[in-house]
Amino acid sequence: MTNLLITGGAGFIGSNFLPYFLERYPHYTLINLDLLTYAGNPENLTEVAGHPRYRFIHGDICDRALVEHIFRTYDIKGVIHFAAESHVDNSIQDPGIFVETNVKGTFTLLDVAYRHWMHKPFGCKDSYEACRFHQISTDEVYGTLGETGLFTEQTAYAPNSPYAASKASADMLVRSYHETYGLNTVITNCSNNYGPKQHNEKLIPTIIRKALAGKPIPIYGDGKNIRDWLYVLDHCKGIDLAYHQGKKGNVYNIGGKNEKSNLDIVDKITSILDTALPPAEHLGIPSYKALITFVPDRAGHDRRYAIDAHKISSELGWQANEDFETGITKTVEWYLQKWI
Repeated sequence: MTNLLITGGAGFIGSNFLPYFLERYPHYTLINLDLLTYAGNPENLTEVAGHPRYRFIHGDICDRALVEHIFRTYDIKGVIHFAAESHVDNSIQDPGIFVETNVKGTFTLLDVAYRHWMHKPFGCKDSYEACRFHQISTDEVYGTLGETGLFTEQTAYAPNSPYAASKASADMLVRSYHETYGLNTVITNCSNNYGPKQHNEKLIPTIIRKALAGKPIPIYGDGKNIRDWLYVLDHCKGIDLAYHQGKKGNVYNIGGKNEKSNLDIVDKITSILDTALPPAEHLGIPSYKALITFVPDRAGHDRRYAIDAHKISSELGWQANEDFETGITKTVEWYLQKWI
């Protein structure tokens, strides 16, 4: 049995990843370290709470003594690092916590992993040769795109928000531990995830939540900001491939090839809701679209993100199973079951 440390497993992506990984790999025990801040929800972990190969530890990735204790106690042989402050609006209001968690926390994990697995730079301890540190990152580190073009693994980092800057800094630390010490690392940069268990403040849950309550659905600016949308389980499968088959020191971009503006998103969701739960019956309006409201734009709001996922597709065989039509339908159905 091999013990892996999963950080931030109570968050959106981590809590989808844990049951997927436990079912797929019976030789892994997963140790989930999560501070349960605003983005970490214990309810997300009900699927795995009683699993014999799952352990939960409530704690901070910045707490070096705790991280060292976990590595010693469980003899950790791999890290998949999801834990991060990730809400862009919050990073604009309070950037300090993003630097603390995303930069210092990543450094703490890297340094403890290096000292547990290696006895010197480029020198692994016996039986630790295959240990890997996997950094889960974001396409936001690349900045913004114009009307054309795609982010590739060679795109220069140009973060525009404190959140993106903190993730870019963490990525650079991961790179440095590979280049300086020979630590076996891989980084994946994903596009916007969607699916079950996402935090209520994010765009898609907000649209559904506000619509069901008959409240104004807030859309930033003109609503024409474009993101590449990736169904969360497709992302989990990409992480799986990169962790197990990715080349040491490499970066892999994972994107859904589903470029949609915020207007596209709100239009699609309200159309699904109009059919599933006609608003005339309980709100007295012909369509949830009547609730769409434009609000002042976010400071420094990037205009467009889009990922070229050719590398992970061609080298590792990854492909998305869900297109946006199937993925968003599953997502809305999940939230309807949760909230109705």
